[in-house]
Amino acid sequence: MVAGTDIARELAAIEKMTARQLQVKYRELFSEESRSGNRQWLLRRCAWRVQALAEGDLSERAKRRAEELARDVDIRLRPPASMNVVPLNRPAQVRRSTIRRNLDARLPMPGTRLKRTYKGHVYEVEVLDKGFFYDGEIYHSLTAVAHAINGGHWNGFLFFGLTDPRKENE
Repeated sequence: MVAGTDIARELAAIEKMTARQLQVKYRELFSEESRSGNRQWLLRRCAWRVQALAEGDLSERAKRRAEELARDVDIRLRPPASMNVVPLNRPAQVRRSTIRRNLDARLPMPGTRLKRTYKGHVYEVEVLDKGFFYDGEIYHSLTAVAHAINGGHWNGFLFFGLTDPRKENE
């Protein structure tokens, strides 16, 4: 076991090393080549290894205790009586409703989220029963949403990829 001041000195020396020097130190500590040349990653791995070699890795007692906890067989098979659980032999109440289909067949079902990457930013629009939710507002058409995003006139279906541009001209 190495004294605390020796560890502190070695860690201070490691912090001043270049990426190439850290790769050499990594090879000394781990007896293998580093797959990375990233200085920050090498610094952290080497510092951890120095401390682990000096102070010891997880103790065997801690490892055994972790294994005991992982094998713990005292698992509750029945929920506590205080929980309101519907028994499996009794059918639960099911609320049925009809899903209204939008008039335009190109539109997905309400609740669907449309995503479009435009100029490096991802835009997300939720399809509603009547309109589209984007950026805290409800728009009456996809074209209005496309206009809000890019400032110009775009066909909303084309902008969000719901229509093949080649079929649009037919």
